[in-house]
Amino acid sequence: MPSAPASAVGMLPRGVRGSYAIGSVGTGGFGTLPGLVLSYYLTDTLSIAAGIASLVVTVPKIWDVLVDPFVGRLSDASARRRGSRTAFMLAGAVLVPPTFVLLFAAPGTGVPAAAWVVAAFLLATTAFSLFQVPYIALPAELAHTPRARTHLLAPRIAVLALAILAFGAGGPMVRDAAGSGRTGYLVMALVCGLVMGAGMLVAALGAGRAGRRTLARTGLDQAPAPAGPAPGAGAIRTGIAALRESPPLRALLATFVLQALATGAMLAAAQYVATYVLGDESAVTFLFVALVAPALLVMVPARKLADRIGKRAAFVASTLLFTAATAALALMTVGVGWWVYAAVGLAGIAYAGMQLYPLAMLPDVIAADRAARRRHSANVTRTDSTNSTDSTNSTESTGSRDDDEPVERAGVIAGIWTAGETGGLALGPTLALTVLAVCGFVSRTGGDPAAQPDSALLGVVLIFSVLPALLALTSLIPLSRYRSTAGDAP
Repeated sequence: MPSAPASAVGMLPRGVRGSYAIGSVGTGGFGTLPGLVLSYYLTDTLSIAAGIASLVVTVPKIWDVLVDPFVGRLSDASARRRGSRTAFMLAGAVLVPPTFVLLFAAPGTGVPAAAWVVAAFLLATTAFSLFQVPYIALPAELAHTPRARTHLLAPRIAVLALAILAFGAGGPMVRDAAGSGRTGYLVMALVCGLVMGAGMLVAALGAGRAGRRTLARTGLDQAPAPAGPAPGAGAIRTGIAALRESPPLRALLATFVLQALATGAMLAAAQYVATYVLGDESAVTFLFVALVAPALLVMVPARKLADRIGKRAAFVASTLLFTAATAALALMTVGVGWWVYAAVGLAGIAYAGMQLYPLAMLPDVIAADRAARRRHSANVTRTDSTNSTDSTNSTESTGSRDDDEPVERAGVIAGIWTAGETGGLALGPTLALTVLAVCGFVSRTGGDPAAQPDSALLGVVLIFSVLPALLALTSLIPLSRYRSTAGDAP
């Protein structure tokens, strides 16, 4: 049966889809490099103990979890009042490069260096939130059918996979080419920060402006602002309300956070696996190629699978494959060989689906939330009209807990999502470093890698294999509670 024409599924112009996808150059780089090299930078360049390093990578992300809903609420207000989220995206694109360089410019060693990294990471994660939160909210505004959203997200995930490959493999290569050590990390941060900022600018000036035109056509930019607290003050309340009122959002977010925790731990362990298990610090490049390159090859089949069996079913299949592939890596305790890269490649195939499907399901959840809010608003309006002759009844009506909330809260939901994702990705390295500390990992103090006890080597393998497998398997519990919206059916 021939596929439906582009117009039938609400396909967007290639320029819009392309500019939106290029934004993933920035999100992929910022999401990959700190998770991959920051823990190793702390323990093996700045000589910070693993236990302290775990706090260093956690504190800024706690702040990020708190600030993301506020950014989302503010971007919603901007969408209503100015018809655009572009200003936030532009601010993030401009601020991410310099703050990212500061992150890898720490002077000294030990506690003073740890304090520098915490402060720089706070600035960098705040700058990133300014871009990432409105960026995630855009698909629900750009694409108006479930299938169109999948088609919008598929190129983005392909670019995301390419960005992860480029930054994950290329970042350490730039670092090593620049002499490794402090200078290498600083050069890596400068080059990668500029590339990330460029990708973000393209998305802000392309897809961001297209989102403005869409808001104008749908009239969302003319929606009245909430009568209650200022946009920032009510962000947490609105976010909690969205989670309370949307079971699909709760289930999907819980699934994604658990999987972000799994991938965050795996990313943090990759450099340690390369150095201490495979015996070659540069092997992290090949691990990344094995993880991400297959995702580029399977993106189109992954999208077609979702069209055929539905996003939720395809998401479950990807999660099961990831669980099996990462669990197999526990055999590294017995020996290593080519099969390690093959198993990582299978995990990479699954990882493509674990990124595509939830991100394609999220705009469906946002659209369903918006429709429900509009119905509620219409019911409140009718009730107020019916009771307008009775001042007592009218007062009771306007006291509804949702009367002061705007219909449009895509930015707040995107903020909650980003907070969950960044929290999971941050706690992954925290969990990895905690396991390393418990297993007796020895931080490097000289030029060569420190000799590690067998318990530390076992911990490295478990973080890279059993831990992500268990987390991915656990994520199927909330996913089983996800009830399909109209966008999940094939």
